[in-house]
Amino acid sequence: MAEFEVVVGDETGDTRQFDVEGQDANRFLGRELGDEVDGGAVGLDGYTLALTGGSDDAGRPMREDVAGDELKELLLEGGVGYEPSRDGERKRVTVRGREISEATAQVNASVADGGTLAAALDDEETDEE
Repeated sequence: MAEFEVVVGDETGDTRQFDVEGQDANRFLGRELGDEVDGGAVGLDGYTLALTGGSDDAGRPMREDVAGDELKELLLEGGVGYEPSRDGERKRVTVRGREISEATAQVNASVADGGTLAAALDDEETDEE
């Protein structure tokens, strides 16, 4: 059964972390970076989340330019997965593809419809009182 940690950010820079498992986690499986997912999967009903990144349990980052969900060794000059310490430096790095699978441990997302996390979570706290 799939189990993820979903980190959601908004335009104000506020971020929140949610643990997702079971049927809610299945909403993410097979999706690719850049796709949109219903926020109800993490308890943000009425919001839409855009998938922006992620990593597997070993910390290997997902890259949008690698198809599928398999591991790939790339010679990188910079970008996601490698920051060179000097000009011209390159390094072979193992990264994961852009598709979310059960091997994915963390998924990064942002609020796509322009709302804020504070407003969404304040509404939930008001409903609970």
